[in-house]
Amino acid sequence: MSSFQAILSAFESYCKNQLSSRSPEELYAPVEYIMQLGGKRIRPILAILGRLIFDEEAEPALPVALAVELFHNFSLIHDDIMDEAPLRRGQPTVHLKYGINSGILSGDVMLIQAYDYLLEGKVGERGIQLFNRVAREVCEGQQYDMNFESRTDVQIPEYLQMIELKTAALLGGSLALGAMTTDAPSDAIQLLEAFGRNIGIAFQLQDDILDTFGDPSLVGKKVGGDIAQNKKTYLILKALELAAPAEKARLLQLMGGQPIPEQEKIAQVSAILRDLNIQQLAEQEKNVYQNRAFENLYALNGNKSAIEALSNLAQQLMQRQY
Repeated sequence: MSSFQAILSAFESYCKNQLSSRSPEELYAPVEYIMQLGGKRIRPILAILGRLIFDEEAEPALPVALAVELFHNFSLIHDDIMDEAPLRRGQPTVHLKYGINSGILSGDVMLIQAYDYLLEGKVGERGIQLFNRVAREVCEGQQYDMNFESRTDVQIPEYLQMIELKTAALLGGSLALGAMTTDAPSDAIQLLEAFGRNIGIAFQLQDDILDTFGDPSLVGKKVGGDIAQNKKTYLILKALELAAPAEKARLLQLMGGQPIPEQEKIAQVSAILRDLNIQQLAEQEKNVYQNRAFENLYALNGNKSAIEALSNLAQQLMQRQY
């Protein structure tokens, strides 16, 4: 199994078989619902590739792949409740379709299921400890993100730490957990996790860039959503760092909830970002983490075709336009 399509197909088949209807339906229907909404399936693919670097048989990593995808989707259900979000992947969110109580409880059972599949994947005590650390970091990242909403003094290093915790930690953890289904040495697993974390930060910076400067016809949604929601992304924080006093004051006013039509706000903030060359600076920062990631990856001794497949996946993620 080497192609992404073969890996994805094997995971989807396993996922469907494992998450077939269970009782009580009111508890498990929301689980099936969000899991069948799809998404990029990056984390389970990473878990399987993490194993394939050290062992040619992919199947033993499938339970771990399902565990990380269950955890990821559990966190999305609860995030959507906190954000009062109406849509997820273009469909009604779990709490909107089934109710808030069902969303909370179904999310809880997904977390428990994740542990069941980690045990089935035989990652051992070391794997459970790693998963616990990653899970805590995701929660910490979410709390920092929430804290930033009411702060006006957020600094770029804080933002980068937040996205490492909230997004990148699980990408690195998925790779490491997949590798832990083999007899891979600890130093190799650490390199693999470091690759995932660095590429995860670059991945989020690419998201920041696309949200403001992406082509709407390719992104699949209107651009400027982060600006409309007053999110303190890398782009905004870098602009605040570089702007002249008058320009900084205007940007703070616009991002502080000043009553102004949404499209006008997006246009004005985007114009300031363009004047300050923020897109190019964000690309440079993204490249720093991307380069670190590949240094980690190519320091690995393992299956060269699997390493190359992981490299290709990372490059696709960095070059995507949606």
